[in-house]
Amino acid sequence: MKSFFKNVLSTIVGMVLAVFVIMLLFIGIVSVSISSLNNEPEVTVKENSILKINLSDVSVVERISENPFEGLNFSGDIPKTIALKQVLDNIEKAKADEQIKAIYINTSFVNAGLSQIEEIRNKLLEFKQTGKPIIAYAEVYSQTAYYLSSVANKIYLNPEGIVELKGLSAGIMFYKEFLKKLDIDVQVIRHGKFKSAIEPYILDKMSAANREQMQLLLNSFADNIMDSIANQRGLTLAHVESHINNLSLEDAKKCLELTYVDALLYQDQIEDSLIKIAGSEKLNLISLGKYTHTKSEKKEISRDKIAIIYATGAINSGEGNEKSIGSTTTSAAIKQAREDKRVKAIVLRVNSPGGSALASDVIWRETILAKAEKPLVVSMGDYAASGGYYIACAADSIVANPTTLTGSIGVFGLIPNLSKFYKNKLGISIDTVNTGKYADMGVNRPLSNFEKNKIQNSIKNIYTTFITHVGEGRGMSTTAVDEIGQGRVWTGYDAKEIGLIDTYGGVEKAIDIAAYLAKIEDYRVISLPKKKDPFTELALKLGNSSSFSDILFTKLGLKTELTQPIESLLKGDKIQARIPFIMKLK
Repeated sequence: MKSFFKNVLSTIVGMVLAVFVIMLLFIGIVSVSISSLNNEPEVTVKENSILKINLSDVSVVERISENPFEGLNFSGDIPKTIALKQVLDNIEKAKADEQIKAIYINTSFVNAGLSQIEEIRNKLLEFKQTGKPIIAYAEVYSQTAYYLSSVANKIYLNPEGIVELKGLSAGIMFYKEFLKKLDIDVQVIRHGKFKSAIEPYILDKMSAANREQMQLLLNSFADNIMDSIANQRGLTLAHVESHINNLSLEDAKKCLELTYVDALLYQDQIEDSLIKIAGSEKLNLISLGKYTHTKSEKKEISRDKIAIIYATGAINSGEGNEKSIGSTTTSAAIKQAREDKRVKAIVLRVNSPGGSALASDVIWRETILAKAEKPLVVSMGDYAASGGYYIACAADSIVANPTTLTGSIGVFGLIPNLSKFYKNKLGISIDTVNTGKYADMGVNRPLSNFEKNKIQNSIKNIYTTFITHVGEGRGMSTTAVDEIGQGRVWTGYDAKEIGLIDTYGGVEKAIDIAAYLAKIEDYRVISLPKKKDPFTELALKLGNSSSFSDILFTKLGLKTELTQPIESLLKGDKIQARIPFIMKLK
């Protein structure tokens, strides 16, 4: 017996030492990698260069993570990302750069949100006003790629390529039958006619109210996209819609005939054309990533600052990161900017479908304190809905793109009953002893009618608080807010008409407004919250125990972006202010 324990102990010690050595080697390798990344050499732009924009192989994000383990997959590859602000800054820099003779858009797909694409597109239109040309070429254009590329002076297509303009479609996943198979009963309590976030758990198709709002959303998006394309290509919106409904762009020749492209060329022909445009003997292309590290004119560093506070992802209580909004992290960042005497204004960049109602209120309170001391401007990204609007509503000015999703002013509660799942699927039964009549109220048994009524009253009170905050922030009565609330989702275009936002624009417009309100001209922009040390983040991730939802989705290989709504059901706060979907346009 002694030898058995001795062998087991020696095996365990050996395994621990092996893991420790491997981790040391791994950390050493990654440390070298991080060091090399943080000390990127400055790039010199060659004479007669062309800035190349390819957003097929890189994802546009609100803020780049410095964690080298972020997104690491089984192949060992780390996805390439670029911050939206970097893209905008590079295009701005290229406007005045004498070495940059043109911009070359070479992208078949765009890995970015629709509102992000709109901001980049508007920046390209600014570049176009300098007189420098924009040339676009692709073998195939997806809808979002063509929307972006339509700003070009000349659009070229491969002779066997196609422009995939076919209109927009929204598909929402419904989990009713899936939950039924798992014997999970979802107990729903909501306030708001349009609060469709609960529908995936209790229905197998959209309700009439949700179908109505989704159709209006898609129509608004489509009108904006197709009208923008029509304006740049000298077409009418009616013509574009007709071509879409008849699938007229069936091949490259039709795309040329209907003037969506200017010529059908191969890659080598495009390169010859670019050489002529640049006036050089050979083609000098510089990518967005490399152009970020080029020298720029050195300016005096201003003491005055404008702080951009990034609030990206679902809203939860506690700590957050580049992909989620934590009430503790975001509130602390706003407080830091408020207390910094050199920060003259704050821009809160919100890209969130919402989340915890409690966490949203905690962040809202900090925006109120900040607004009392210095200008606070909100810049909305692809989403600033429900809880995302909650944390935005107190701002001095709210800026959004027409394609931003916002509103969804409503609250709901989702309390799963897992008792049948435990018993029928896992063979686990639960017996309890209570000191109070409702002490075991939670997810391990059905709610009584009395308990449901109590939660309903709580949700109603939270909704009243929500519309009161919006009314105070937007100078509207609670009755008026309730009429456009009820959980209904609006596009940025419609939101301006009903008073939920102040003006159209992106993050740069928000910075300009913040500077104007602060009465400053010379300033530098800083980003908050401060990023965590990557190894601290890794340790936190490794130290976190797996939750039920982690086991259900990650361990079973079911985890995708589409499962986010159901994951939120199984973990986190049960009272939510969020929209029910993540929209992806191709």
